[in-house]
Amino acid sequence: MAADRLDLPPVRLLPEDELARLALAVPLLDRAVRLARWSAPHVLVDAMGELAAEDHARAVRELGLEDTPDGPAETAQAWGVAVDAGLVELDIEEPDDDAPAAERAAALDEPAGRAVPGEALRGLDGGTPREVLELWLTAVETALSEAATPDLESLMDELGPEGEIDPETLDWDPEEEAEFLDGALANLYLFGAMEDGGGEGQDAVPLPVLAASLVVPEDVEEPSDDLLEDVTEVMMRLDDHFRLLTTTGLIDYTPLDEALIEEAESEEESGAAPVGVGDLQEIGPEEVSRYGLVRLTPLGVFGVRARMLEAGVHAPAAGELAEGPASALLEALFEYPDHIARREADHWLARRKPYEAARELLDAARGEDRNAPGRRLVAQQTLSLLGNEAEPALREVLSDRELGGLARVWLTERDAADVPAPDEDMIFWLTIDTIAAQLDADDDPELLRELVTDLVARHDGFFSAAWRVDHPATADVLEAMGRLHPDKRLAKDARKAAFKARSSGTAGS
Repeated sequence: MAADRLDLPPVRLLPEDELARLALAVPLLDRAVRLARWSAPHVLVDAMGELAAEDHARAVRELGLEDTPDGPAETAQAWGVAVDAGLVELDIEEPDDDAPAAERAAALDEPAGRAVPGEALRGLDGGTPREVLELWLTAVETALSEAATPDLESLMDELGPEGEIDPETLDWDPEEEAEFLDGALANLYLFGAMEDGGGEGQDAVPLPVLAASLVVPEDVEEPSDDLLEDVTEVMMRLDDHFRLLTTTGLIDYTPLDEALIEEAESEEESGAAPVGVGDLQEIGPEEVSRYGLVRLTPLGVFGVRARMLEAGVHAPAAGELAEGPASALLEALFEYPDHIARREADHWLARRKPYEAARELLDAARGEDRNAPGRRLVAQQTLSLLGNEAEPALREVLSDRELGGLARVWLTERDAADVPAPDEDMIFWLTIDTIAAQLDADDDPELLRELVTDLVARHDGFFSAAWRVDHPATADVLEAMGRLHPDKRLAKDARKAAFKARSSGTAGS
C-alpha cells in the first residue's frame, strides 16, 4: 500500500443539531450543567477546586444520587466537568507555600474560596450546536483522564511521610493507560467504520474480540495460551475503564458478567479466562453478552473522530468527498471497502452531470506514478455507475494509450455501436495496468492466481510479448505473475520476462 493513502474508511455522522441534543441528555454533562446552575450565587470549594464537604453533600442530593453507592464519586466527577468546561468559575486564595507540608495537606480539605456560575453556562442556552458539542468533548476528556488515573484509594496507599507520591512506586502508568484506552476506542471506531451502518448504528463488539484486536497479531490464526491470557487481562482492564465511561455518552456497554469471574476462580483458573475469541461464534447472543458488549454511540463516533482529527489523524466523514476533485475521490476509494466506496461514489456523482463527471474522472485517472493503476481501476468502477449520457466523454479518449482500453470496456458493456477494436499494444498495456492495480490493492492471493492463470491461458506467448510493454509496472507485474502462476514452467517464463523488462530499461524500476 502506498504510504500516502488513507487508512480509515469514512463514518456517517448525525447532523450537529441532533448530536447536540444527544450531548445535552448525556448523564455526565447534564449533571455538570445542573450543578453549575445550582451553584448560584456561590458555593465553597477547597484549594483543589473541589466542593467543600457540606456543599458536596448538598450537591449529591441535588442530583438525586444520595441513595446510590457511587453517588458521591459521580457527583465529584460531574463537578470536575463543570470546572473544566467553564460552567463554573473558581475564586480561590493562593496557598501558603512556606507552610509546613502537614499544614498544607490539612488545608487541602478546608474551604479556600468559592465557585460561581461561569461564562460557558451563561452562553449554553443560546449556544450553537458546535458550542454544545465542545462542552461535551470537554466532559469526555475529563472522564477519559480520570479513567487513566489510579483511584484515590490506591494513591492514598502510596503516600509518603510528607504526603508526597513517588510515581516510580505506582503499579500504574497514566500515560500508558491513556494510550491503551485510546487504542481501544480507535479499534472500536474502525470496527464501526467498516460496517455499512457507520455512525448511524454500529453493531456491538464482544469484549473478547476488542481485547484480541489489541494484543493478538493479525497473522496469528490460533492464539497461544499465553496470548489468550493476555486477552483475558486486557478484557478486565477494558471492563474497568468502560464501566467508568458509561455516563459520558461515548459508548453503550454491557459489562462483563461478574459471575464469569467467580466461575473462573472457583475452577482455579488464572484470572477470568472466558472462551477463546473464535468460540464466540458457536454460542448464542445471550451467552456472548455475558462476556461484555461495547459499541460507540452515534455521539461517540463523533467524539472519537474529533479526537483523532485533533491528533492529526485523517478520519473522513461520509459524503466529505462529494464536493472535492475526482483525484481525491479516486485515491480515497481505492482503500475503501466495496460498499463504502459505492456509497461515496454515488454521493460524488449525484452532484455532477454525467458527461462532466466522466471527463473529470478520466482526467484524474491519468498518470504514471505508483498510484495511477489503482486510480484507473477505481475510475473504471465509478464510470460503470453512469448511464449513456456519459458516452461522448468515453469516446473522446479512445485513442489515449492510458484510457483507451477502459473506455472500450465501458462502451462494449453497453453495446455501443462503432467501437474500434483495440490493437495488441493497448490490450497488453491494459492487462499490465489492471494487474498492477490488483496487486497494489493486496487482493485475495487465490483470486489473483486465478486471474493470472486465466490471462496467460487466453494469450499464446503472453510473456514473449508482455515484457515489451512500455508501462512503469511491467517488470513488477511479471515478477508477481511468476510468484502466483501455479505452473512451474510458465512461472519461470514470467520471471525471465521480468528480467528482460528490467534489462531493457523501458519498464519497471
